[in-house]
Amino acid sequence: MQLTAKGLIAPVRKKGEIRFSLTLDHIHCKRNCLNLAKLSIEAAAWLLRLWGMLLLFDIGNTNTHIGLANDKRVLRQTDIPTAFWKNGKALPLLQAFLGKRTVKGAAVCSVVPRVTPLVRKTAGKLCSVDCFELTNKTIRGIGIDYPQPQTIGPDRLANAVAAQTHFGAPSLVVDFGTAVTFDVVNAKGNYVGGIIAPGLAAMTDYLHDKTALLPKIKIREINAIIGKNTEQAMLIGAVHGYRGLIRELIAELKRELKTRKLPVVATGGYAKLICAKLPEITAVSPLLTLDGLRIVWLAHQGASKVGGEKVCYIADTDF
Repeated sequence: MQLTAKGLIAPVRKKGEIRFSLTLDHIHCKRNCLNLAKLSIEAAAWLLRLWGMLLLFDIGNTNTHIGLANDKRVLRQTDIPTAFWKNGKALPLLQAFLGKRTVKGAAVCSVVPRVTPLVRKTAGKLCSVDCFELTNKTIRGIGIDYPQPQTIGPDRLANAVAAQTHFGAPSLVVDFGTAVTFDVVNAKGNYVGGIIAPGLAAMTDYLHDKTALLPKIKIREINAIIGKNTEQAMLIGAVHGYRGLIRELIAELKRELKTRKLPVVATGGYAKLICAKLPEITAVSPLLTLDGLRIVWLAHQGASKVGGEKVCYIADTDF
């Protein structure tokens, strides 16, 4: 499928061909002399959206999480070291991830402001689309009840939107990143703040860096509760101790919100490991941030009116 001045053109198949020209006023489909009735403007616009992907960027301190989504969900995901945007190594990796897919839009949330313009410029140049940026001023789907909303990490807002959309309010997100963050949506559907604690890897790496005898460890599950060597002792403190931290903070937040039932959604690198033995966790969603970004982008598209401009479309596909 290729993009031309008239729209998207797909190669014609000999068997099972569907070929149609589409405007915002009508659609004509030919398959064994089958004619489809006229569609509304909204239905025609919806059909057009099926042939484009949404490119998503969650720029973190260590990695940039990149996703491809349709209007329903995130379909593919990869990671690129955030430092690669500065040295030019990110572009070929992004091109390989996209392949020949058609991109209809792009959106970014970032906690690394100096990298954000590089990502937006790259997306615009590669895909010929404007790159939407999620901030406290462009957020949709939740309210904000916070003294200085400009200081909230955009990734935390994206998480809150996704949690509110899928689990309702009140809800809580625990994101296991470089730092572990707790983000709270209250019963009114407002983001009201949260908690920030040292990340699991940051904590164990700090012990290694600041001591002469403690080794660098690979974090993994451990069943023992009394360490028989230094590595075991560190793993017990990291894994079991971190579960205790998460469990206690969730309990405190429930008391603060005056609720016994609080959906808790976990995401981030160590979410699956740490939450495996935490019944307090409702769901583990690795793509939560990207999904929240997708939801906000769609909300902005829904707010704009479909114009009367004629759009020509020829394609062959299976319904």
